[in-house]
Amino acid sequence: MTREKVREEPDLRKSERARIILNELKKLYPDAGCTLDFTSPLELLIATQLAAQCTDARVNIVTKDLFKKYPNVEAYAAADLQELEKDIRSTGFFRNKAKNIKECCTRLLTHYNGKVPGNMEDLLSLPGVGRKTANVVLSTVFSKPGVIVDTHCTRLSNRLGLTKSTNPDIIEKDLMKLLPQSEWANFSHRLVYHGRAVCQARKPKCDICGIRSYCTYYKKAIK
Repeated sequence: MTREKVREEPDLRKSERARIILNELKKLYPDAGCTLDFTSPLELLIATQLAAQCTDARVNIVTKDLFKKYPNVEAYAAADLQELEKDIRSTGFFRNKAKNIKECCTRLLTHYNGKVPGNMEDLLSLPGVGRKTANVVLSTVFSKPGVIVDTHCTRLSNRLGLTKSTNPDIIEKDLMKLLPQSEWANFSHRLVYHGRAVCQARKPKCDICGIRSYCTYYKKAIK
């Protein structure tokens, strides 16, 4: 076996720990999934863009009226920018989000016949769409595998010792190596659920954590 091939193989202990954590999170959050409200690929694309630096709960409040006011891609493309900014203001970073949404929908019309594309390359060509947003859309509405790296995923994957990086692209690759492809998206959602309920940023509730036995952060904390 060449030295290059050895480097490409995942650490067996880390891989085994990832498998155990995966199974434990399945027990804790059997119904975990995307918590954004939507009825179409376009609505999910818009909601996911709004969810950047904002809670899903707040986004769902905003999109309840937003989706009625802008029922299709043509409506967003033709929207008055300042009015759209006002409509999404409470999600934060509303100027950038409104600009990206309007430009995104314009590109959907000019390049994709008004349809949300179902592949990574085309999704990444849309203004305001990064790998996180693309993976949410691909996994949720197109049933394509993808690791969704948000703040919860970044925090928990580091605390659990599944990665040493804070770079979303590297974290995505690290988790892809450790997990079965069929579990990529669901594992991401379960990390979000656990991050919200237990493994919070400032004061993680390690005393009630069901996976603390496999957590490198917890083991360091109790030394």
